[in-house]
Amino acid sequence: MTNPLLKPYESLSLPNRIVMAPMTRFRGDAQGVPQPFVAEYYAQRASAGLIVTEGIWPSVQGQGALRGPGLVSPEQVAGWRAVTGAVHDAGGRIFAQLMHAGRLTVPENNLGALHPIAPSPVAADIELHTASGKVPAMVPREMTTADIAQAIDEHVASARRAVDAGFDGVELHGANGYLLHQFLADNTNVRGDRYGGSERIRFPVEVAEAVADAIGAGRVGIRLSPGNPLTGLVEADPAPVYRALVDALRPLDLAYLHLTDNSRYPALRDLRPRWTGTLIGNTGFGHPTTAESGAALIERDGVDLVSFGRLFISNPDLPDRFATGAPLAGIDETTLYTHGPEGYVDY
Repeated sequence: MTNPLLKPYESLSLPNRIVMAPMTRFRGDAQGVPQPFVAEYYAQRASAGLIVTEGIWPSVQGQGALRGPGLVSPEQVAGWRAVTGAVHDAGGRIFAQLMHAGRLTVPENNLGALHPIAPSPVAADIELHTASGKVPAMVPREMTTADIAQAIDEHVASARRAVDAGFDGVELHGANGYLLHQFLADNTNVRGDRYGGSERIRFPVEVAEAVADAIGAGRVGIRLSPGNPLTGLVEADPAPVYRALVDALRPLDLAYLHLTDNSRYPALRDLRPRWTGTLIGNTGFGHPTTAESGAALIERDGVDLVSFGRLFISNPDLPDRFATGAPLAGIDETTLYTHGPEGYVDY
């Protein structure tokens, strides 16, 4: 019997249901331009039904880490155009993940030396990597309504640059502790205005609405990870928040919802009935998705596509390996976050 992962997905014209998940790899240059070998990396993985890039900062204010790539400058657009061209030449499809770091940055790590901003002045209890070593996360400045409007505009401008760079669409990063997720979580959003409390979903929804209006809803996906405590986020009861969020996003007719499951809150099972569009499922941190568990997400949980992260690092031909039963290569952990082609394009 054919593995359901290998069946075409007609709704998005994909040759299979295997998605390359976004993975931070720090292969930008000092100005946030993807280095030339980034095109080779993504083209090597073009047999995925869909590629979602690493997180790309949509504004200098949102730059979270050194050597992470952006979509702000003409040079960055040109660098990404080389990437999308290589992927398309290899027969692939690729979305850019737009990722605003919010409180997860320090002035040393963004090109404008800007103080971090966030929904509320609550610091992450973590250390952040800089060129001079690890430093404690700073207390961010609480975003004003003008800051919020600017952040929405920056997502829109970056999404337009993504289209100009040849991307097939964009994924809004509303997961894993970044800015959109910070608005959703209990401890990082203690605002008393219309962007807090029972209305904490407003900012992610407004970003999705604005980007969909700018480039077309069919070119916009969003990633969520309900209940994920990464970077110190607390969501004591994710269900009411994410049910309301999915209900608000559903009428936008986005390209997809990319949803990471959680052992403490079964997001896929709870939210699948509320989402009528394309659903990308992922088994979550600490539970790397395998061929078997990915097939189960389709057959048991009703997802349409399945995203794979780490397996794509060392197995650029992952769909072919699933099809033939070929053994899977392991990862060289020492090169995950280095800045050159080693451990990147040489698998």
